[in-house]
Amino acid sequence: MPDITFTALVVLCLAAAAAGWIDAVVGGGGLLLLPALLLGLPHVPAAQVLGTNKAVAIVGTSGAAVTYVRKAPVKVGTALRIGLAALAGSMAGAFFAAGISSEVLRPVIMVVLLAVAAFVMLRPSFGRDTDDGARQRVTGARTVTAIVLVGGGIGFYDGLFGPGTGTFLVLALTAVLHLDLVTASATAKIVNVCTNGGALAMFAYQGSVLWQLAALMAVFNLAGGLLGARMALRKGSEFVRGVLLVVVFSLVAKLAFDQWTA
Repeated sequence: MPDITFTALVVLCLAAAAAGWIDAVVGGGGLLLLPALLLGLPHVPAAQVLGTNKAVAIVGTSGAAVTYVRKAPVKVGTALRIGLAALAGSMAGAFFAAGISSEVLRPVIMVVLLAVAAFVMLRPSFGRDTDDGARQRVTGARTVTAIVLVGGGIGFYDGLFGPGTGTFLVLALTAVLHLDLVTASATAKIVNVCTNGGALAMFAYQGSVLWQLAALMAVFNLAGGLLGARMALRKGSEFVRGVLLVVVFSLVAKLAFDQWTA
């Protein structure tokens, strides 16, 4: 356990709970959890902060995934195939990350996110409960597209840059596989477990995880994740849509701030 005050520890645990809730509903919990760790552990090497973040996040994500699978109509096999593609994509993205400037990527991602927000607001029907016929009309080609482009492409982005990966997964799965937002969130959680597991294995191998702190924060992250998944299942797609828009605009604000201060 690093040298940390009790107040800072409480704040980190509360941030872990809130991040777990956000991530379970629509993805994007890292927008809160990682900055909280960076602020709470100012003298800890960045690699250990990142490794600890993954160790905390995978617990809440796994809990949310189990809750969703038990209640939502998730095709686990398809989700796992997308997850494996995302894992491979994230490794490739991480390989190329050193040669890409985040200052170049931030404006592009902000434009994409604003376009996404506009689309969701102008299309109120997007991601609402879809009829069974729409799901049954999903062809094998669309499934392959989801595996290659959604899994591999967004996984590559995750390894290359990262912010908003869970949110992009939810949106892409909704569009490509005709899923409602609740089922898309459930599928995204399984994909996130795969990518987080791969990253955590690498950080653990490098000795870059603060296990004691991660274990404590993971309890709160799991509680937030379970609560978020149950709320999303109970309240439905309209609730997820509202949270989605809040997360998208928060991500745009964070990227804009990072670009301004870079």
